[in-house]
Amino acid sequence: MFYITRRERFSAAHKLWNQSLSPSENEAIFDKCALLNYHGHNYELFVTVKGSIDPISGYVMDTKLLKKIINDAIIAKVDHRNLNVDVDFLNGVNTTSENLLFCFWNELKPLIDNDMRKLYKLQLFETENNIAEYYGE
Repeated sequence: MFYITRRERFSAAHKLWNQSLSPSENEAIFDKCALLNYHGHNYELFVTVKGSIDPISGYVMDTKLLKKIINDAIIAKVDHRNLNVDVDFLNGVNTTSENLLFCFWNELKPLIDNDMRKLYKLQLFETENNIAEYYGE
């Protein structure tokens, strides 16, 4: 089995907020991340695909195609946006890194998976110190 990874970057604003909690409960849990007027990050998204090598191309997946899929399905929709307000597939989602990865996975998987390859892992670097991973399980 072979693995390839593509990195894409985006900048976005968000606020961590659980609608079922009071403002004071949200502030207690999310601290500065629950600021009324949002805050932002320069994110790095890593998309890993696993599969067999295509005997004709020699690729698991053409990285130009992977780039296009990631950009069309995710980056074009989230870059320089407010994740809580501007992104349809994040409507009603508390925009933690974990939840972002879950939603990104659901957008990407049907566009990547076929008989020879599968979406394997997503990593999201919110900061250089805060990283989340999702394997779709």
